[in-house]
Amino acid sequence: MRVLLTSHGSTGDIYPKIRLGKALVDAGHEVRYATSPFFREDIERAGIHFVNLPPDWDLQGFAEAMRDLTHAKNNVELLKIIYEESCPYLDDILAILSEEVEACDVFVSSYLFAHLGCLAEKYNKPFCIVTFAHHAIPSPYYPPEPFPRLRFLPPPLHSLYAMGLWGIADRVVVYMINSVVGPILERNGLPRATSFFFNPNFLSLIAVSPGVMRPKKISDSHNLQFCGYLRWQAPEDPDLQIELESFTRGESVPVLTFGSVTFEETRKIMHRFLTNWPIGKKIIVQSGWAGLGVEKPRPEIKVIGRVSHDQLFKMASVVIHHGGAGTTASVLHAGVPQIVIPHIADQFFFASEVERLGVGVELKRKKWPENLPSVLRKVEKNLRIGKRAQEVGEILESEDGPANAIRALENLANGITVPV
Repeated sequence: MRVLLTSHGSTGDIYPKIRLGKALVDAGHEVRYATSPFFREDIERAGIHFVNLPPDWDLQGFAEAMRDLTHAKNNVELLKIIYEESCPYLDDILAILSEEVEACDVFVSSYLFAHLGCLAEKYNKPFCIVTFAHHAIPSPYYPPEPFPRLRFLPPPLHSLYAMGLWGIADRVVVYMINSVVGPILERNGLPRATSFFFNPNFLSLIAVSPGVMRPKKISDSHNLQFCGYLRWQAPEDPDLQIELESFTRGESVPVLTFGSVTFEETRKIMHRFLTNWPIGKKIIVQSGWAGLGVEKPRPEIKVIGRVSHDQLFKMASVVIHHGGAGTTASVLHAGVPQIVIPHIADQFFFASEVERLGVGVELKRKKWPENLPSVLRKVEKNLRIGKRAQEVGEILESEDGPANAIRALENLANGITVPV
């Protein structure tokens, strides 16, 4: 089976597809991954054939794009910014992908770029989208965010209310997509988008844990399948391991990481953090795309760069992070408590999921440097949160997202629609 993967974005968007591609390669399939050359080394390290797509941004370019997203007032505006960023490169992207799709057996994209399904339709190829947050799944049991559930309504009325709002949300997003990229699609001989949340013509793989994340009530659909997490890691660093072991001296310590999130006034924010962090309290700070650092070195604060989450989180008492899908998954697998400081998009949803699961708490972004020490003390002392985090980690150990995803794609290629 020849599988074409494509995605754009941060490591949280790229790495799950690398894990999927690696599993497909190991299963004997031919895999090509079309994306920005910034991730070429990671992709080729997994034994996947890399296909170069624009833009050819370095880390600064990606960080600037991510910073633009933090200015979005809502998720529709955030999507609009993403699509506007793609416009200067979309003609070239479509030309390259057209050749690749014509030669593949299955085409797999990110749900953010579901409109690329028009290429699959043009060449009559099975199409799959992978999504990393399950709150974007239409259901008669709950409305789209941020609309509230009206639990006082009788079930039939609540279903009408929820599905009506999903329909409106779908029309709003489709209108936005077509207003931004529609003319580019048309001049490349492709149809405009017709649906974002509802499309019976492709498979949706939900790459979150079916054991702890799947809602109890959800629309019954053969085209919607929870496969489980698809996790890929940066290489482990033996030299850094020695440094961290020397720093922690066998003690579990808090870890602060904001991953690929960037924001304004990083220096001022970290100055506030440094001012409020308790003297003598150890913490590991991962600099990430935002370039987190401390202006005045302190022996109890260890700043590090890129590293495997699995390597780092083994040393954590609590992980303080932004709530990205990939980071949240890594902390859940590590079985340690977490404090989520969401910045954009589905990070707020994952903060609420962390609280629902009882494995951590949300901390509001506005005053997190001032409030973090007191919240951290409460979480570290909460034995119930620690126990629940371990329980969730054990559940995730029993799941095999890559294997489930491969079965789903093989079924898709063979025209079989059997839920995983």
